[in-house]
Amino acid sequence: MNEISSWIKYFSAEQLWMLQVFAVVFFVLLFNFVAKRALARLHARLYLTRALWDDAFVDALQRPLRLFVWIVGIAFAAEIVQSKTGAVIFDAIDPVRDIGVIGTICWFLIRVVMRIENNIITKHEKAGEKIDRTTVDAIGKLIRASIIITSVLVTLQTLGYSVSGVMAFGGVGGIAIGFAAKDLLANFFGGLMIYLDRPFEVGDWIRSPDRDIEGTVEKIGWRLSVIRTFDKRPLYIPNSTFASIAVENPSRMSNRRIYETIGIRYADIVKMETITKEVREMLVNHDAIDSNLTLMVNFNAFSPSSIDFFVYCFTHTTVWTEFHDVKQDVLLKISHIIVSNGAEIAFPTSTVHVPDGIAINPNPVTPIN
Repeated sequence: MNEISSWIKYFSAEQLWMLQVFAVVFFVLLFNFVAKRALARLHARLYLTRALWDDAFVDALQRPLRLFVWIVGIAFAAEIVQSKTGAVIFDAIDPVRDIGVIGTICWFLIRVVMRIENNIITKHEKAGEKIDRTTVDAIGKLIRASIIITSVLVTLQTLGYSVSGVMAFGGVGGIAIGFAAKDLLANFFGGLMIYLDRPFEVGDWIRSPDRDIEGTVEKIGWRLSVIRTFDKRPLYIPNSTFASIAVENPSRMSNRRIYETIGIRYADIVKMETITKEVREMLVNHDAIDSNLTLMVNFNAFSPSSIDFFVYCFTHTTVWTEFHDVKQDVLLKISHIIVSNGAEIAFPTSTVHVPDGIAINPNPVTPIN
């Protein structure tokens, strides 16, 4: 300690401020070094808990905390330099420090919201629980927007600007901006209506009979939504479009329908009643067919080349690929029932009736050239 004291006394008054600045920077670096490792270990432990906010809070705190310490430390060091040099540029220390602190707090809060949002989605999906990603995303965006707006207003107030005056100016300027950006506002409110009405959500298969739109919803933004078509092309649709078109959401269907018309020959008309009866029994006993919903098998029409009956029923599954497997099995069993009854599935034929018959001459006359 005596050596340190003698070393410090060695510095003159002109040089002592340099030592103070060095000490501030050193302690800032030391604090950040310790805080980085301590928070990383704490986050690893909290990540294993069932709570959604604790590890999100610590993870969101790491980088903003280091930035906050740097801002405060640099501002303190700048004040030391200002006391020695008296440079005018250092008069901006206080407002810059205040803006930096507000910005850091805003960044931290936004990171907390994003981490909690990711935790809600991830932990529910790992547990096999259904989660409404669209609602979580909408609430997260609203909270983040509120944090940013509040931070801007607090910053203006800190800089000495009247918030009430800014709000009044914003009301007048908002009218002009509204006219200039009406399409942007229409898309914004269109996105808001999607979040509130929830006609579809991320992951749904949607299509519109009014427009050439069909695919899987990948993203619902504030201005536009992204639809991935079945040929894997992204389709970017302004949200205002959904306010003026009909949207069909096949992902929310409860069952899929089988509706087929099958024709047999006119010669097999006496077997029609037996065939339709056996087909109906087959559908009632089929594991993949929902017999609690409408199930119909009836003789339907006298067609030009066949007599037709129709099959109308619903499958349990709504998965497109599984549905076609079930439909194939049903149609093959119907064909087996028709064949087992000695009938045949009809195909287009034409019959020519000659009233007086056709006479064949057994001794045709050879033409003479």
